[in-house]
Amino acid sequence: MHIVGIVLMLIGVYGLITNRHIIKMIVSINVLEIGLNIFIIAVGYGENTIAPILTKSNINATNFADPLPQALVLTAIVIGVGTTAILLAVARKLYQQYGTYDLTEMEGK
Repeated sequence: MHIVGIVLMLIGVYGLITNRHIIKMIVSINVLEIGLNIFIIAVGYGENTIAPILTKSNINATNFADPLPQALVLTAIVIGVGTTAILLAVARKLYQQYGTYDLTEMEGK
């Protein structure tokens, strides 16, 4: 799973660097965020671990999964949704002002 997260992050960075279209750049940022979330979850995963929920059947268990990466990813998802909403609002305003989503055309106006 580490490799999948790294590949998605690289795809997102590549798309962010090579695109001049605002909507495609926003999608690239989202792909980058998803890759980072997958990577963080993969780092927190351990073989033969159980969910970090204490029940009567596992009260003496010592092989709990670390809940911190999961909490961080849940927070990152909420922040990512907010960031995407703001970026889409900015893209809409730019389109209203310039009539295009292409950054090279905006530079010329």
